[in-house]
Amino acid sequence: MAEESSRDRTVVVSAPGKVLLAGGYIVLDRKHTGLVFGLSARIHVLAQKIRTSEGVHLSEIVVQSPQFLNATWRYGYHLVENGGGIRVTQLQSGTPVEPNHFVETTLNYVLTYIAEVDKSQASHGFTPASLLVLADNDYYSKPKHHHAGDRPSSSSSAEEPYLPPATPLSDPGPQTHHHHHPPPHHHQDQPEEVKPARPRFRHFGTTLGDAHKTGLGSSAAIVTALTAAMLSHYLPPSVFDLATPEGKRVLHNLAQVAHCSAQGKIGSGFDVASAVYGSCLYRRFSPALLGALPGLGEEGFAVALAALVNDDDADGADGRKWDCEIRKDQVGLPAGVAIRMCDVDCGTQTVGMVKKVHEWRDANADLAARAYEGLQAKVDELARVLKEGKVGEVGGVMRPVRELMRTLGRDCGVPIEPESQEAMLNELEKVEGVLGCVVPGAGGYDAAAMVMRDDVETEKRVRGFLRQWSMKHGIHVRLMKVRGETEGVRKEAAGDFKLWIS
Repeated sequence: MAEESSRDRTVVVSAPGKVLLAGGYIVLDRKHTGLVFGLSARIHVLAQKIRTSEGVHLSEIVVQSPQFLNATWRYGYHLVENGGGIRVTQLQSGTPVEPNHFVETTLNYVLTYIAEVDKSQASHGFTPASLLVLADNDYYSKPKHHHAGDRPSSSSSAEEPYLPPATPLSDPGPQTHHHHHPPPHHHQDQPEEVKPARPRFRHFGTTLGDAHKTGLGSSAAIVTALTAAMLSHYLPPSVFDLATPEGKRVLHNLAQVAHCSAQGKIGSGFDVASAVYGSCLYRRFSPALLGALPGLGEEGFAVALAALVNDDDADGADGRKWDCEIRKDQVGLPAGVAIRMCDVDCGTQTVGMVKKVHEWRDANADLAARAYEGLQAKVDELARVLKEGKVGEVGGVMRPVRELMRTLGRDCGVPIEPESQEAMLNELEKVEGVLGCVVPGAGGYDAAAMVMRDDVETEKRVRGFLRQWSMKHGIHVRLMKVRGETEGVRKEAAGDFKLWIS
């Protein structure tokens, strides 16, 4: 009976964002690896039992993202015949709520897995649960509008909308913000600032669908944190324990499957891997591993999903079918050095870049192989230089990474490092204390990553440069608070979120 008490406790889990510092495009190929760092910006999920009055019975799961307008999703669920799994159905009441495909898909897969490994859940039903999702502010650009009478200020956060503590099933709006204080939070990953502390969880004043993402891997972090919170909430520690290597392996496998299904494609998985394990050198799993899984609702889906996640009947060389490689021992940051991110709000999004690169690769196999091998050598060299603390060599490795990516972009006809980004990064590299810059991941217009000295003076110089660059070029580039860190998913102390717990 003691093991079941987790369903009555609040479980708080967080998963980090990511930055693919080197290895864009080649990480999609199992022959190659990518250097990915976890980030201090985290997605938090609070899982707790919904308390009901005596005699009142609920059979629903409620997911709330109170930093956005109209963002409460209520789900019923049912067992599909012929082992087709658990399927959730969104329940509408009051103002219609747009479906949240990533949340809904994650619930389908996680509830199916739980019911398969713990048969009591399937026979007695899931206890009604509330899942509260809180995102650190850097996942989304700042709200552009202000309430009447407010004036934007760079020196005060008094006018910024912030999020009041709420019971899991309430839907706080911006008009209540002046009545409450935000929940307590830690500052261990933040630089010392003379400015007043900003609220940890800002209200963005918009719907989730209209929010502008900053490219930190929010979808993978949300899927991972939701999956970990639900597994921890519904399963006893003897079946799932997030603190153990086995628990993280199960979480990784299940989150990868759910995330791929939600995306509608089998991606490389580096973002989920870093959400679970943190910073690492990552080699993808074989796509065929997921290709054989029946779809939700199809006969035998539940058994096949549990076998895939648990890696049952494994026939791999090391006894496991999952053949991805996650090498944390080869990744590190020197003392006094930080990875920092810039949000470039220039209003331009490039679509279909990966497809175009793959078309070029397929049509130019020899040329592509040489290009990918050249990039792989720099991925390995950058990981080694950072791990060994050779600070003076960082720029000498990152500049060739940029050149190789620009060449790849020109050959494929896609703006991996567009001219506007190239010009900015060339000047940013000259700022004292900046060791190297890249356009991370698949590239494009809306983000930049830096390896820089981790001190106040360097940060001031970088902020000053970005301010001047933004004014001169008519765009808005800001240095985000987020920074690289090595830790992956973790349980948080529920006491730190006590104002959010019903």
